[in-house]
Amino acid sequence: MLGSLRKFSGSIYAKILLGIVVVPFVFLGFGGSFLAGNKNTILTIDKEKYPIQDFRFYISRATSNNQKISSNQIDEILYTYIGDKLVEKEIEYFQINLSDESLSKLIQHQKDFKRDGKFSRMEYEKFLLKQNISSVLFEEQLKKHEKKKQFVEFIRGGILPSEFLVNTSYDKINQKRNIQVINLNNIFKLKLNFTDNEIQEYYQKNQNNFAEIYKHVNVLELTPKKLIGLEEFNNSFYNKIDDIDELISESANLEFIIQKFNLEPSKTFVFNDLGNDINSKKINTLPDVLIKKVFDLNATETSVLIENKNKFFIFEIIKVENMENGIKNEAIRKKVISGLKTNFKRKSISEIISKVNSGNFNKKEFDKFSNEKKSPSKLISLSNVNENSIFKGDLLNQIYASPEKKVIVVYDINLEDIFLVYIEKIEHVKIDEKSKEYKKYVNLSKNEITNNLFNTYDRYIKKRYKIDINYEALKTIKNSFN
Repeated sequence: MLGSLRKFSGSIYAKILLGIVVVPFVFLGFGGSFLAGNKNTILTIDKEKYPIQDFRFYISRATSNNQKISSNQIDEILYTYIGDKLVEKEIEYFQINLSDESLSKLIQHQKDFKRDGKFSRMEYEKFLLKQNISSVLFEEQLKKHEKKKQFVEFIRGGILPSEFLVNTSYDKINQKRNIQVINLNNIFKLKLNFTDNEIQEYYQKNQNNFAEIYKHVNVLELTPKKLIGLEEFNNSFYNKIDDIDELISESANLEFIIQKFNLEPSKTFVFNDLGNDINSKKINTLPDVLIKKVFDLNATETSVLIENKNKFFIFEIIKVENMENGIKNEAIRKKVISGLKTNFKRKSISEIISKVNSGNFNKKEFDKFSNEKKSPSKLISLSNVNENSIFKGDLLNQIYASPEKKVIVVYDINLEDIFLVYIEKIEHVKIDEKSKEYKKYVNLSKNEITNNLFNTYDRYIKKRYKIDINYEALKTIKNSFN
């Protein structure tokens, strides 16, 4: 815990902890005022203003040095920042405090600061030095962290689910279901052959979607043999690597570096973000991780020195080209056919779902559909929601969310698995209080109640505070990171 306190507010744990106030604003938005008059203020909560410098410092704590930050990431950090400020206001409102004595005990109980089972001031000082943080700042952050924990516990504390709710949680996961299943892909595949005219027409209508960015790149691997005439990685080699890196930072081109260090000519490659050349053939001589790094470069970076598994490469981007390979290209043709298949499946699924949602698609219609399509249904018994030997997890969740005697269509996001399902029978189950798993389902039920409570608290928070974001200042911050 202690090692992560400095960046607590930007951590995943913090987002979970602060989720009670952060999540709803992501979806519901903030106040509508546009604070264009004061570029020094990033945010106003009620009448309290928060300076842009404070938010910049918050971003620096939430990210690593030299990390590229996208516009969406800055938005996410802002939501967490707002959540932090709202929690602080709620802590103040409920008068949640931590005395100096309690803080001292909290520090002394941290195992990181113990030697031979006892608190060691020396271990504590070593930690502060290692983290490059003063005791005052660390103890202030620890105090805030502990008060946030107490605040969350204050909101959800004392929840004890009844036996009925525990059994409800147990039953949701472990109820047994008998279902009848028709694999719709077996029906669809008979109609997934397309004529050349259909393929050409789809390509023409969606031609822009098949254009790809290709980068023309000069590549030179730097080895000890090439730089210092030896096979060993010694200080002389790394010093020259540092010299080359410095030259690149000063905008020296690859040809200049080759001449200065008497290196062999570079090799030229043309590839897309998948590492394929213009003929859609994989360039196996360049690892995927290097391809990704080249495509992650911004427009102003034309040359870069990249290290990968103790190998060093200079990449120099010559040209960036948006290329259309045409329908005769095998990879493009496969994409077109895949698009046609997806469109057909979506249309067919929509038609079936429309019939199912009409309320008239009962077991009789299910059997009729099976006979007409000459696709027999298969009887399957499921023992719990985690039985993924037949269905993927998301499909199982869809099946277990539906009532008995109901016909449903379940499918994954890529439309690889599509089934028409009839829920024939549900056998509800209970858990014995003496079972070893009983405590597990008590906690699960408690978490469900807590989540519902937090959702209610979310709505309360949104009504309690007036929040205005200065979008002009936010835009300035985003521009400074691009």
